[in-house]
Amino acid sequence: MKQARTLVFSALLGAACLPALALDLLQAYDAALQEDATVRAARAAAESGRERLPQARAQLLPNLSFSAGRNKNDLSRTQPNLLGVDSTTNDKYFSSNQTFSLRQPLYRRQLTAAYDQAGYVVADVEASLERELQGLGVRVAGAYLEALLARDQLDLVLSQKAATTVQVDAAGKAFAAGAGTRTDIDEAQARLDMVVAQELEARQNVDLTRRQLEVLVNKPVETLTPLNVARMPLRMPVPALLEDWTRLAEEKSPEIASLRARFEAARLEVSKAQAGHQPTLDLVAQVTRSASENVTSPSSSYTNRLFGWQLNLPLYAGGYVNSTVRQALADQQRAEEQLEALRRDLGVRVHREFRGVTEGILRVKALEQAARSAEQVVLSNRKSFQAGVRTRVDILNAEQQQQSTLRDLAQARYMYLAAQIRLLSLAGGDMRQALTETNSWLGR
Repeated sequence: MKQARTLVFSALLGAACLPALALDLLQAYDAALQEDATVRAARAAAESGRERLPQARAQLLPNLSFSAGRNKNDLSRTQPNLLGVDSTTNDKYFSSNQTFSLRQPLYRRQLTAAYDQAGYVVADVEASLERELQGLGVRVAGAYLEALLARDQLDLVLSQKAATTVQVDAAGKAFAAGAGTRTDIDEAQARLDMVVAQELEARQNVDLTRRQLEVLVNKPVETLTPLNVARMPLRMPVPALLEDWTRLAEEKSPEIASLRARFEAARLEVSKAQAGHQPTLDLVAQVTRSASENVTSPSSSYTNRLFGWQLNLPLYAGGYVNSTVRQALADQQRAEEQLEALRRDLGVRVHREFRGVTEGILRVKALEQAARSAEQVVLSNRKSFQAGVRTRVDILNAEQQQQSTLRDLAQARYMYLAAQIRLLSLAGGDMRQALTETNSWLGR
């Protein structure tokens, strides 16, 4: 027994010593799909909206009802007798009735328009749910990449802090040996103080971006799988023409699909309002049984069977129908203008993200070359310092320029990845496939 407890304790201790598993982009997306409150609300709204279709269909189907009642009656009857004198009698009895009725709409323009409208309402909520899912992928990717960028910036600042600390120590030793100046010490210390301030800001940014990601996945985030630059390809968008992406966005964008469905629903609302002037025709069938409901013959019972048509022809409603038609027409125009405004705005956003991908590739390549040049400048300044041509200030300037270039390069890479995901989202692409592909570029 003691040996078993020892084995269990050893296993738990070994598990505690294992490093925390890094959260990758796809895991973050899957967690957010389950935990994000906005998506859960969109799912609930979709479930609610889907019920509009069976509700509208039910209005076109037969309506069956049954009613029954039983009452206690106390009847007082006053009438003259044979002598002409009023005489009062009192009868107490029970009465009952049962009614079974059926009503089948045959022609109701409002109900058929409402049924067609319900189909577009369902299409609207489905498109809205898809839009939220697409937006969640963009938000998760954005938060994840921002967290990686904040971590990279902190690492660069720490690297610069270490290099500047070395320069401060070297300047102090050189001054003590009589080979340096006080200006070199002050310059290096000023740079170090600035880097320390940047470190504080970078650490705050790491905590903030980590918190933003934790809100989406609703759990603590220990470590993130970093970007593996060697795996990340720099590829032009496919298709390669902006016009093709704009066309795809207009055809498949869930935002466009949602507003298009709303416009069709508004158009059918006009038909519903105009149907207020049209007659309605129903098939009616009813069976009624009653007992002791006639005060003249309380002991009698009746069975009445009714079958026929019921026509309702509206004549005048005080202008209500005309007002609802005008209101529906105004709502239709509003939906049409909102759809056109979204189409134009979508074109602008597609253009911006398309340029973000194409120009992002050029920017990343240019900054990669700039980073190589900056590294060479640092090496050259160090050799020149050893030869007595350059000063420590020159080395500090070169190192600062190198860190700035590396920071811009990291930012350009993440902006390129984010633009890719946003472009695909605007065109209604497969978000999981896009995130899976991006996730394959992560790893140490």
